[in-house]
Amino acid sequence: MRNTTFKVLTVAMASMLALTACSKSDSKPAASSPAETNSPSATAGTTAAGKPTKIVFWTFQELHSKYYQGMAEKWNKLHPDKPIEFEGNVYPYDDLHNKLLVALQTGVGAPDMADIEITKFANYLKGTPQLAPLNDIIEPEINNLVKSRLDIYAKDGKYYGIDYHVGASVIYYNKEILDKAGVNPDNIKTWDDFKTAGKTVLEKTGIPMTTVEATEQWSMWPLIAQQDSDLLGKDGSVTLDNEKNIKTMTYLQNLVKEKIAVPAPGGFHHAEEYYAFMNKGGAASIWMPMWYMGRFTDYMPDLKGKIIIRPMPAWEPGGARSAGMGGTGTVVTQQSKVQDVTKQFLAYAKLSKEGAIEIWKQLGFDPIRSDVWNDPALKEKNKFTDYFGDNIFDTLNTVKDEIKPVNIGEKTPAVIDAVKRTAEFKIINDLEDPAKVLKEVADEVRNQ
Repeated sequence: MRNTTFKVLTVAMASMLALTACSKSDSKPAASSPAETNSPSATAGTTAAGKPTKIVFWTFQELHSKYYQGMAEKWNKLHPDKPIEFEGNVYPYDDLHNKLLVALQTGVGAPDMADIEITKFANYLKGTPQLAPLNDIIEPEINNLVKSRLDIYAKDGKYYGIDYHVGASVIYYNKEILDKAGVNPDNIKTWDDFKTAGKTVLEKTGIPMTTVEATEQWSMWPLIAQQDSDLLGKDGSVTLDNEKNIKTMTYLQNLVKEKIAVPAPGGFHHAEEYYAFMNKGGAASIWMPMWYMGRFTDYMPDLKGKIIIRPMPAWEPGGARSAGMGGTGTVVTQQSKVQDVTKQFLAYAKLSKEGAIEIWKQLGFDPIRSDVWNDPALKEKNKFTDYFGDNIFDTLNTVKDEIKPVNIGEKTPAVIDAVKRTAEFKIINDLEDPAKVLKEVADEVRNQ
């Protein structure tokens, strides 16, 4: 049934995209449209003099498209001899990933550039990737980049994606609540300290110290990555039920049992109910990646000036205090007829100093180019410094060498889905035995 459905979808998509390709190629001679041939000229990256090279981009995030559009305008000012015409196309999350996968598998209709979310990326590296290696633009800058954020998009020594951010996990404290409890967040060094402080906050204010997700992975994943553990091993094997992960989930469950933490309203930290709960001072802290700052500024306006950012507690003194979480890799497809100029533009937009600074200014992300983290431009006034203060990157610099990577493999989509769908809910919401639940879920993924 699944094969039949896939074949039907494939034929339909191929037909639709072929028609799309024809209509685009008729409109502008210099445009890059979904490729129909693999001729040598397909990678030349040049176009007739004076005519812009069209770069087609697919994403599921409108802000990403707007970012590239703005960078294209800057590119054209810097490179009047190599102008580009940028076309961003935004699709719903699942539609984007399905449409791109079909286009790459059929060899017809792929864009020049596309975003692939990290938990989906392994699907595009199976077999011979139909993505262009990016080593030629990454390796010249690799000493300035957080390498672990490149490795998650690599296979057999070739880099296939470039992320928007490091996604360094930090902890956001509501200082107003901590002050009422007489707790100094800078004295919280370990997760044991965190639990002790949480008891004090609960006793003094009646407010839980934190929230734990029951339907997403962001409460669990950074905590196990801190300990060099993961959902998968480096060889791609399922390690969800190892001892470190059981210990971590037992710790989180105990926080809930002792009412130091509550399950996140709505199930996860992106639910509307959750934003409302936190905006009213529902809990004293939350650990999430740096990219979560935008959720505060956009959905929790009443906490402006009350939230401070600190490194996560370590599991033991001197242990790692952060892990790189989440991400979206931008890729260049093998079908692109203008690979060279597309790669040059991608390098400018994400790997250059100017691009890294613009990623912070426009998107509020911690850029993977870490040598800009001390740049005065990152302290300039914007909505994030207004909300959190101007020492955001001071905190990030203190954990610069402690940001642990995660392992991405072919079973990443399956294990993430199982954690979200089953494991977190049974352990955090139903308070079932963590060891038993993780073993059952891990075996389920192993048998797929």
